[in-house]
Amino acid sequence: MVPRPRIKDVAEYAGVSPKTVSNVINDYEHVSERTRTAVREAIDALGYRVNLAGRQLRRGRTGMLALVVPELDVAYFAELARHVMLEADRRGGTVLIHETGGRRERELAAVSGFDAQFTDGVILSPLALLPRDLTGRDTRLPLVLLGERTAPGGADHVGIDNVLAAREATEHLLARGRRRIAVVGGALRGPQGTDRLRTHGYRAALGAAGLPFDSGLVVPVPAFHWQDGARAATELVTRRDPPDALLCLNDHLALGAVRALHERGLSVPEDLDVVGFDDIEASRFSIPTLSTVAPDKRDIARAAVHLLMDRIDRPEDGPPPVEHVAGHRLIVRESSGG
Repeated sequence: MVPRPRIKDVAEYAGVSPKTVSNVINDYEHVSERTRTAVREAIDALGYRVNLAGRQLRRGRTGMLALVVPELDVAYFAELARHVMLEADRRGGTVLIHETGGRRERELAAVSGFDAQFTDGVILSPLALLPRDLTGRDTRLPLVLLGERTAPGGADHVGIDNVLAAREATEHLLARGRRRIAVVGGALRGPQGTDRLRTHGYRAALGAAGLPFDSGLVVPVPAFHWQDGARAATELVTRRDPPDALLCLNDHLALGAVRALHERGLSVPEDLDVVGFDDIEASRFSIPTLSTVAPDKRDIARAAVHLLMDRIDRPEDGPPPVEHVAGHRLIVRESSGG
């Protein structure tokens, strides 16, 4: 087996010192263009590769970032993970992905860095964390929260305006003439999570339109999966006074609902409108194509990675916790008359 070339080998090939090779690799200014060219030609000729792991360890870092999400089976998180990995790669980082299943003990482990020294910082999308879980954490580990903030301050936070997004989606359905709009995955009680915030936006739109609020049209679900949307839709349309539109709080619920409506002989959007959240790739290929609220996943990933790596680079003198509100837009497709 041929040994990997070392900096010493590059230096001998280029006729310079190992220190000069290191200066070229690190792009230091005080190297002549002639010397820089000679070193780069030597690197190419020998196939030398920079030992990034060694470089990071010499700086007291691993180069690893942890992305911690509830479920990778939910396409939104898988698509977001891809954007996070691309952004981290641009900054020279590598992403480790961990799934919590929405369990508090696993989210607590993430906040503490899994009690190991294999990551420089954590991007966490929590479901079960309590406000007190963040107040006493070790702030030496950089942390960025995604989704809904569980407690004010303490960590950088990136998310969309869920109240506004749900209000805009509801206003779209109202403009279509729908008056009995059910919220699949909504919540009236419990922690101030995405489900409650989006339900609040739905209620705000009804109030602005002068329409009464019917708590019976807010339908909680056990999980945000395809089958949960299908079951909720089936139950809703068999009521004596069924809804004429479904605002589903993620695309999995919405696509499951569309399938269940089809199986009952109902047409979308002729009989009911359906709108989802997240704009996962499947929403553009369903029949009918799905209207949905599209969070700017690229902006979310970019902000989260940059905030985290800035904290890693400036552990002592960084600014107070940052609140980044990413953009969103309502995409009207066939399921609501697009």
